[in-house]
Amino acid sequence: MLPRSRTLPSRIYNGVVEERQDIRHYLQVEVQPKPHGESEAINPQANYSKCFDDDGRLKRTGTFWTASSHIITAVIGSGVLSLAWAIGQLGWVAGPIVMILFAFVNLYSSNLLAQCYRSGDPLTGQRNYTYMEAVKANLGGKKVLACGWIQYLNLFGTAIGYTIAASGDKEIKLFPQKWGKDPCHMSSNGYMITFGIIEIIFSQIPDFDQVWWLSIVAAIMSFTYSSVGLGLGVAKVAENGSFKGSLTGISIGTVTHAGVVTSTQKLWRSLQALGAIAFAYSFSLILIEIQDTIKSPPAEYKTMRKATVLSIAVTTAFYMLCGCFGYAAFGDLAPGNLLTGFGFYDPYWLLDIANIAIIVHLVGAYQVYCQPLFAFVEKWSAHKWPKSDFVTEEYDLPIPCYGVYQLNFFRLVWRTIFVVLTTLIAMLLPFFNDVVGILGAFGFWPLTVYFPVEMYISQKKIGRWTSRWVALQILSFACLLISLAAAVGSVAGVVLDLKTYKPFKTSY
Repeated sequence: MLPRSRTLPSRIYNGVVEERQDIRHYLQVEVQPKPHGESEAINPQANYSKCFDDDGRLKRTGTFWTASSHIITAVIGSGVLSLAWAIGQLGWVAGPIVMILFAFVNLYSSNLLAQCYRSGDPLTGQRNYTYMEAVKANLGGKKVLACGWIQYLNLFGTAIGYTIAASGDKEIKLFPQKWGKDPCHMSSNGYMITFGIIEIIFSQIPDFDQVWWLSIVAAIMSFTYSSVGLGLGVAKVAENGSFKGSLTGISIGTVTHAGVVTSTQKLWRSLQALGAIAFAYSFSLILIEIQDTIKSPPAEYKTMRKATVLSIAVTTAFYMLCGCFGYAAFGDLAPGNLLTGFGFYDPYWLLDIANIAIIVHLVGAYQVYCQPLFAFVEKWSAHKWPKSDFVTEEYDLPIPCYGVYQLNFFRLVWRTIFVVLTTLIAMLLPFFNDVVGILGAFGFWPLTVYFPVEMYISQKKIGRWTSRWVALQILSFACLLISLAAAVGSVAGVVLDLKTYKPFKTSY
């Protein structure tokens, strides 16, 4: 049976809060009399119990491996298949360099953010359960509200983007030989609706810490389709007998499926590519929520630091391999998606496997990104209407071959409405990936760099104009410029898409 959601308060009957006898029992610490003058070192685990953590919540069970799987699921999205296009815009010199630089920026800023999970002492300090709570504890003021809007708008936009991405693999393009290299295009609406129905079911998983198994499956699937893309890229390079591409990226005058590349378009493409690589690593907006699933000891930030190092190292290796081999295979004509774009049509059975892996991964990634948003709304609602059984009450629902599921009607209704809304918007706005790019552009700098840097400075009490303070501010300002540049490129993409806008038609 799934445990009671950690986002809900104690049950309430007729306006009276139910006493949590189990918590009081497990948190009681028996104090034995000690001889006079005997001293004893403080044991931070003394108040821990077998069933509950030091904050009175259910014992966290997350490990280094579950945290790593959450990060990999969040970071390695289907966008890994577009990195060949991104490197193609920047060239053999700038492309790999930008990718490595952003890997280090995210690794460093994630380490700063992980240390803000607890306020004060890293072992016994007060926990910050969400990104917003960490900002409130360390910075406060209007920055908390700004952080909340940026974070949750990005999560909402990501959910829409994943819905569109799921339909992007729809065709399974009827690859069989009878169609040759002329794929049979199909409407994407049915695939979006199917994806939405699946997400309605999985969205009923109460808490972030209970989607660990789905996250692990999604991480495995991400390696599956990335490996297929990599393998096909290597095969294409071997078939060509040489590496394609140039040092400076796509050439002006190149004829692509979208038309002839002009000097202005090359600039927009370069900015979009810069943003695509930068945002491919972004997972800071859910880092605190992931860290809140990790058990201790050891200190949560230590486990999170190790998980971040492993995850970013693995994703960077895959990014470099997929992006570079894809560019080497197709040069200036590198497709936006190696699997469903203009790159490969045979062997179709292998592509079918990769496409299925992408769908499974997107199902898991959708939940990893949406669970923090679900928890925020449900926690706010529980405090707003604490006496409402509709909001706070849970009912035991027996499920054959599973056990007992604790049903909360508010969770059922609100999460279903959320999934339906994201699906409708994805169907209505075929170019929403560009809009998500705008949200990501404005989200990358504040969530990945600015807030972690400012919270770290506040927590460690780093003085203004010291060498360390100046270095952190330079890093923050440089990432701000990149975010603005990527936003400009995404806006240009939206303007171009509006020229051929057709509601409920997916654009690739």
